[in-house]
Amino acid sequence: MSLQGAAGAEELVFYVNGRKIIEKNADPEQMLLSYLRKRLRLTGTKYGCGGGGCGACTVMISTYESTSKKIQHYSANACLLPICSLYGTAVTTVEGVGSTKTRVHPVQERLAKCHGSQCGFCTPGMVMSIYTLLRNHPEPTSEQITAALAGNLCRCTGYRPILDACKTFCQESACCQSKPNGKCCMDQEDDLFDKREKVCTGLFSTDEFQPLDPTQELIFPPELMRMAESQPKRTLVFRGERMTWISPVSLDELLDLKATHPKAPLVVGNTNVGPEMKFRGVLHPVVIAPARVLDLNLVKCTDDGLTLGAACSLTLVKDVLTNATSEFPEEKTKIFRAVLQQLRTLGGEQIRNVASLGGNIVSRKSTSDLNPILAAGNCMLNLVSRGRKRQIPLSDIFADGASNNTIMPEEILVSIYIPHSRKGEYVSAFRQAPRRENALPITNAGMRVLFEEGTDIIKDLSIFYGGSVSTTICAKQTCQALIGRYWNEQMLDAACRLVLKEIALPGLAWGEKVDYKKTLIVSFFYRFFLEVLQSLKTMDPCHYPSIPMEYGSVLQDFETKMPQSIQIYQDIEPGQPPQDPVGRPIMHQSGIKHATGEAIYIDDLPSVDGELFLAVVTSSRAHAKIVSIDTSEALKGPGVFDIITAHDVPATNEFYYSNEPEIVFARNKVTCVGQIVCAVAADSDVHAKQAAAKVKIEYEVLEPVILTIEEAIKHNSFFEPKRKLEQGNVDQAFETVDKILEGQIHIGGQEHFYLETQSVLAVPKGEDKEMDMYVSTQHPAIIQEMVSASLGVPANRIMCHVKRVGGAFGGKLLKAGLLASVAAVAANKTSRAVRLVLSRGDDMLITGGRHPFIGKYKVGFMNDGRIIAVDAKFYINGGCTPDESVLVSEVSLLKMDNAYRIPNLRCWGYACKTNLPSNTAFRGFGFPQSALVTETWITGIADKTGLSPEKIREINMYRENEQTHFKQQLDPQNLIRCWNECMEKSAYYSRKTAIKEFNKQNYWKKKGIAIVPMKFPFGLGTRYLSQAAALVHIYTDGSVLLTHGGIEMGQGIHTKMIQVASRELNIPMSCIHFCETSTTTIPNACASVGSAGTDVNGMAVKDACQTLLKRLQPIINKNPKGTWNDWIEEAFKQSVSLSATGYFRGYNESMDWEKGEGQPFTYFLYGAACSEVEINCLTGDHKNLRTDIVMDIGCSINPAVDIGQIEGAFVQGIGLYTMEELNYSPEGVLYTRGPDQYKIPAVCDIPEQFTVSLLSSSQNPYAIYASKGIGEAGLFLGCSVFFALRDAVTSVRNERGLKETFTLNSPLTPEQIRAACADEFTEMMTNNGSASSTPWAISM
Repeated sequence: MSLQGAAGAEELVFYVNGRKIIEKNADPEQMLLSYLRKRLRLTGTKYGCGGGGCGACTVMISTYESTSKKIQHYSANACLLPICSLYGTAVTTVEGVGSTKTRVHPVQERLAKCHGSQCGFCTPGMVMSIYTLLRNHPEPTSEQITAALAGNLCRCTGYRPILDACKTFCQESACCQSKPNGKCCMDQEDDLFDKREKVCTGLFSTDEFQPLDPTQELIFPPELMRMAESQPKRTLVFRGERMTWISPVSLDELLDLKATHPKAPLVVGNTNVGPEMKFRGVLHPVVIAPARVLDLNLVKCTDDGLTLGAACSLTLVKDVLTNATSEFPEEKTKIFRAVLQQLRTLGGEQIRNVASLGGNIVSRKSTSDLNPILAAGNCMLNLVSRGRKRQIPLSDIFADGASNNTIMPEEILVSIYIPHSRKGEYVSAFRQAPRRENALPITNAGMRVLFEEGTDIIKDLSIFYGGSVSTTICAKQTCQALIGRYWNEQMLDAACRLVLKEIALPGLAWGEKVDYKKTLIVSFFYRFFLEVLQSLKTMDPCHYPSIPMEYGSVLQDFETKMPQSIQIYQDIEPGQPPQDPVGRPIMHQSGIKHATGEAIYIDDLPSVDGELFLAVVTSSRAHAKIVSIDTSEALKGPGVFDIITAHDVPATNEFYYSNEPEIVFARNKVTCVGQIVCAVAADSDVHAKQAAAKVKIEYEVLEPVILTIEEAIKHNSFFEPKRKLEQGNVDQAFETVDKILEGQIHIGGQEHFYLETQSVLAVPKGEDKEMDMYVSTQHPAIIQEMVSASLGVPANRIMCHVKRVGGAFGGKLLKAGLLASVAAVAANKTSRAVRLVLSRGDDMLITGGRHPFIGKYKVGFMNDGRIIAVDAKFYINGGCTPDESVLVSEVSLLKMDNAYRIPNLRCWGYACKTNLPSNTAFRGFGFPQSALVTETWITGIADKTGLSPEKIREINMYRENEQTHFKQQLDPQNLIRCWNECMEKSAYYSRKTAIKEFNKQNYWKKKGIAIVPMKFPFGLGTRYLSQAAALVHIYTDGSVLLTHGGIEMGQGIHTKMIQVASRELNIPMSCIHFCETSTTTIPNACASVGSAGTDVNGMAVKDACQTLLKRLQPIINKNPKGTWNDWIEEAFKQSVSLSATGYFRGYNESMDWEKGEGQPFTYFLYGAACSEVEINCLTGDHKNLRTDIVMDIGCSINPAVDIGQIEGAFVQGIGLYTMEELNYSPEGVLYTRGPDQYKIPAVCDIPEQFTVSLLSSSQNPYAIYASKGIGEAGLFLGCSVFFALRDAVTSVRNERGLKETFTLNSPLTPEQIRAACADEFTEMMTNNGSASSTPWAISM
């Protein structure tokens, strides 16, 4: 049947939130996400990455199966779902679950009230994942919850409060009586709580939650049931601008289509073809969707195995196999179990729900976790083409390791046969990935051995590996060579050598991590060897040797458990009036709106009439002259309106904030890959992006291209000034010490990965050159300043508005200003509103992140552990423009002492100028790097002196009132209190002993523990940077409108400001409203940075409220019994002004770099964290077991918000120090451009036991209500995990007699851990000779 023969284009019929949608022009290229947001204006579903990696766009899909009369609900990523695949389905989005206008659903209510949203951008996706789970399982188990959330990322909360909200739906109690002593944590008060203090442990009360009532949910539309029952199934054809979608219903028809269009891909879940089209620009003119063909959905159980249709989703496969393992005897289900093992961690639930088994096989991706095990398990493929059926072993399509596909273009994979395992057959699957869940593997394997009956002589062996080269590969020769051998050490030794020789073929495109992948290849085989030995032993104990006791634990993989957590904070004073909200755990003001999807972010703003979309064209060279820009092809594209270049900037294109410029559009040359050269304005984002890809830029490469710090040092390429701090006499001190330690550590960069990408909407007002700028930024004033300078108009014509920001962490300051200028210049040229929303890939490419860092140190110390002298040099990779780099290097010097007194100190800070996108501010601002260097040499000294790291820390900690290295006074008593309390609460010493014992008994698994103190100085260094203003209006009905210069980006600043106003005016919080932060109400506001938002704006709000109260006082005195409304009415009648501004001049801070002394900080926060981890020495994988944090944050204004900040920062720190790795090509092109390649912590990475305590009775005279600014400090504490890992690695090395010193760099990835746990397998690498000499990637 040809296309012409098919009926005219179909109408697409489906439901959204109970409303019928009939789409007459369905475009096969359109995904559900853009359809929901642009066509249906349902903006609750968010764009986070566009590749199914973050879960922000999760929706629920419901289908009706007419044969079984069953309705099925499953979660899916809207960004990967083509609307054409939704015929006859019902879609539920967050708006359909509940809203403030109708009824808020219990899921939404509990997520908000348990403080599970901060910036709120990921919240609708979280709601949909949990909601779908509850539709299928109203009382879920904790395993079901952690599985349901594995595909959702959150960058703010650290997941703990989200899981707390979920736990309230569990049937099993959320108590932790699984403790070894069987006591609940709440009973173990002796070690957790100080009896004298009145402490609280609950941040929310479950009494006020409405119950979950499954009868109240939206029903499945009866019309869709009738359609499924009565309408004959027919082929659907949808034609779009560039693509045709054909969905047949019978196998014959499918075969005809495939014969006519042999190149057309078959698409079921679109999790493979979708990303290819989206990220690699692949276009398929015809796509065939076979999901409705019954033969492809078959599930058949026979005596000798299972046959599964190729279109079966991975979730269905998982369910079928799970049932089979419980029904059949164990010896028959070994292949099933091994496949299940891989399915548990493959993608997130949203991906497994749509991805098909057949797609996984046919795409032959090396990253498939299923193919190696299916191939090793002798699974068969049932292929059909016109007039021909055949069955081939799955292993055939991989047999020779290269791309020898044995499926013909006209053939279709109908089903897969998975056999039962036999007696004497053993099957296992393995994988190692950068993150345990929802991550593509680095290497995976499937292995099967069959023994001659009743012996351990190998009769048949198959070994397949994935992840290493372009597709799954088979170690054929190795397997053949081993047949007939006994399963013993000699065989193992031979197997490792053979497999390395066979698989490590030179010249294969191995990509990165060559040595690590090869180590894993042999480590996996060794683990298989142990597993089989163990099984043989169990089967016939007399005959076979048992594996050594201490080897047993490695056979257990790490699993994600529901974390148990405790939060401890000080209760409010007994005398505090009940309506005074300060000090109470109040819910985030927008919490409910986050959870219902009603909270508006920049890209949720309705489109303005005639609005244009902007797509940026970026440089593909790191350092080059622009010879020419050819836009002719691009201008011909559909919907293209104009192209904007540097010539269109009316005034400023280069901003000189220091002696080198920040640039809006590159003019004659480019200095990094990702620099904006021009931008395309078109009628839709799709057309703009298509046209942008057609702009041709010709370059002439310039030398040198400097990417790394080492190259910058070599070429002497630095931003001025270089900074130095010195105290004491360093050179003289080195003469007197017992020992000297020298070394260096590399610390990788970090991507902000705010869930809401950089977004701007520029709306020209049409008169007086006025323009409204809606920007996702931390600093509206700089937007106003840069846009007005770019357009050459006074600042009073540019109004910048910010309602809320979907995460920022320092990444939405200067870069947001440059992007706003790009949009404003386009709006100015076209006289139209212009929307610029970066895709995740562009955002990661264009905007820099945290500075990569090298710390070189020389430390002199005495044998008793006292540090006498330090000489250090810090180099940071600033990128191609100055941005804040010099400031970051200054802060890293000022804060490098962390918690230690160093009598003689000299340190230098250098900001390197390189050809990378400019790095910028990031939570912690230089401190997380320089303090890690300090803690590294502290542990180095412990190694050298034989003392424990905590002893070295205690000996050198600040003890009494003294001066820092820049001569500022310091009172460290709360530092000592945090340290002691953390020691006590974490039961550090007894656990350390238990860990020693564990490590003695386990060879391939080790535990480690570390405790790290912290002193975090608060301050911005100069007074004018911390000024703030507020504006408070009281209306005649008594309601109050409050505004201030701070930006809400998840840290709860507006919530705290309303708490402040509520206390000062003595009225309930419900009377006070905050609208937006805008340059029209608060001029010249400072950026919301450096943890200072609440401190400074709180003072301004308090000032404004006190001014108003002073005016009202005479009226109140006259009528003390009156109500607030009476007083306000009376004040209006007496013409008393009911509007006031408040102002705070800023903290008196200064630093003199010439003298190397000053008062750059106002006060200090203190803290300590103890973390325990377990590592797998064979793979380098690790698990965070427990973390206890004690923080001194003064008197908390809102403990729920503050604890949320500590936990969120801590988990971001875990990311920085152990996971998040940026890779660039040798030409300076960023490889890690989305959640597929760049792994931030997920639910599986947070500690299994997580306790946060706020230090009680701590006062801070300098800040509002004795609080302390808390946003950044917690991030550094994530390094307690880094040092716990180092502790575990140290015990491995000690046991193996490896005496030489070793350095661990950050991030401490599985690759580094594996390499440091040197053994006979890593030895094989050094002798094996590694692959190509040119690096695949430069890790920053």
